[in-house]
Order: sequence, then structure tokens, then C-alpha cells
Amino acid sequence: MNRRRIVIQTGKLVSLCFFICCCSFVFGQQPRSGHWTETASFDYGISADITYGVFNNVPVHLDVWRNLKATGPVPTLLYVHGGGWVFGDKNGAVNLFLPYIEHGWNVVNVEYRMAGVSPAPAAVEDVRCALRWVYRNTAEYHFDTNRIVATGHSAGGHLALMAGMLPTGTDLDSQCPAGADEPPLKLAAIVNWFGISDVNDILDGPDRQTYAVAWLGAQSGKTELAKHVSPLTYVRPGLPPIITVHGDHDLTVPYSQAVRLREALTQAGVPNELVTIPNGGHGSFSGDQTSAAFSKIWAFLAAHNLRDATSIPSPEAH
Repeated sequence: MNRRRIVIQTGKLVSLCFFICCCSFVFGQQPRSGHWTETASFDYGISADITYGVFNNVPVHLDVWRNLKATGPVPTLLYVHGGGWVFGDKNGAVNLFLPYIEHGWNVVNVEYRMAGVSPAPAAVEDVRCALRWVYRNTAEYHFDTNRIVATGHSAGGHLALMAGMLPTGTDLDSQCPAGADEPPLKLAAIVNWFGISDVNDILDGPDRQTYAVAWLGAQSGKTELAKHVSPLTYVRPGLPPIITVHGDHDLTVPYSQAVRLREALTQAGVPNELVTIPNGGHGSFSGDQTSAAFSKIWAFLAAHNLRDATSIPSPEAH
């Protein structure tokens, strides 16, 4: 079987439906009459392991979770997995973006090169190329380029920030430059779950993290490179709205990174919010804390006209 492109349609989604029903327990909800999981096999199709680029002879892939009921453009989530740029897999991230599936969104689940294959800035380049791929495939998948939201956890949060904060024309887009008649890349919002905003801060000193050292590798000019791949470098007016969720006892990505990002964004006049998880570690939140964070996220997105797709009823409608 060709793993590069596997399309699962309607009746073939029995196993997916079972998986999603199981995941509903993870999110603290049991399936109920009329719940979205009962018709997931008819509402969604998956195109898996699509090759969106080959860099340094390494193919990188993404999966598209497609709202099959859509008759027009659908709000689309670009999801980027975490793992400190050194490990992780898109296949292990599905339960982290299911809330957007429940709301009828399309989801593009992105793989990128790890540090052991290609050090910084490869991961940033890959995610920008994935966003460019979304732009180039709007017609086939009904992506709404006016309603693309990027999100991710930890290093995935950092890469989601970089996907939406980079200005047009940097060398970080050199792997996938825009064509003469293609628009510049943009996001409608960013949902940052405890992502890194200042890479230099975790390369040395009291907040030094081995994963950051591994990602930069033995390259020369690491200080400048770290600045080049840090979201704080690109704070300026006109950025998309950004909401950050971060635990104030995070020992892997210091909470101070979220605070500094909020302060810089506020000073630049960028709509933003910081959701602090009291006593929260690196993603080690309780179910209630996670649900409360998602309530803040949905309210934030709704304030910017970015909540539910119109072709599948929101869960409140059941």
C-alpha cells in the first residue's frame, strides 16, 4: 500500500470513529446521544502522509483531516507537534487537536525535520513550507486562507509562532518561495501552548535546556541564529492575535518566556492573551485546567470571528 497518500472516506472510518470515541474519555466527556463522534465516519476524511517537501534528501509529510460536509472554505488548523525539536511524531498528536475537529475545522497535522537530521533553522523552514502547501491546496481541501490558525505544544508552540510572526521575504522562506502571483503567508491567529519565544535564553545561563543546545548543534554564530529563530525577534504591530497557555511552574520552557512575549505583544499593540495555569508544569495540567484553557481559547477565537465551521453544528447545538 502506498503510504504517501492514504485517503479514508465515509464508511471506511469505523476504526477512526472508535478511536475518537475513546479519546473523548481523555477529554473528560463520554459519548452521548447525537454527539459528534457518532457521525464522524460520515463527516471527516483523512489524507495521510502527503509529502509536502523534500529537504536535504529528507521527505517531510503532513496529514489533512478534512470536513467532508464543507461546501465552501472551512477554518483550518495548522497543528505542529512538540518534542524540543529533537523528538516527537505527528502521529502521536491526534488527541491534541480533536477539539477543533469537534468544531468542524479542517486540520493539517505537520511533520518536520528533527535536530538529528537537520539542525536549526530547518524546523522553522519546514513549517513555513507546510503553510505554503496549505495556500497552494485550498481548492482541493476547502481551506479558508482567511481563517488559518496555527497551534502547537512546546516546540510546536514555538514553530506555530514562527509560522505566523515571520515577515515576508526572510531567508527562512527560501525553501518554499512564493510564486510571482502568490500571496504572502499569513495566519488569522496563533494558539501557543507553552512555546519557546526566546531561544537564546535557553541556550545558556540558569534556564539552559539541553534540547535547545541540541537543536542549534555545533553551528557557528549560534547567538545570531538563535535570535533569527526566536518569535520575540519579530514582534511588531500588525501581527495576528496570539493567545498563550503556560504553567507558572514549567521547568522545561520557563514561564518567563510567556510573560515576556505578552509584554512585547501588548507594547506593540498586538491583540493577545496569556492564560496562566497555576502550579502548572510543562503541560502537566489537570482536566479541569485544560478545559478552562480551551474555554479561554474558544472565547478568544470567537472574538476574532474564528470559532465554528458552519457546515457541522457546534457541540452546543446538540
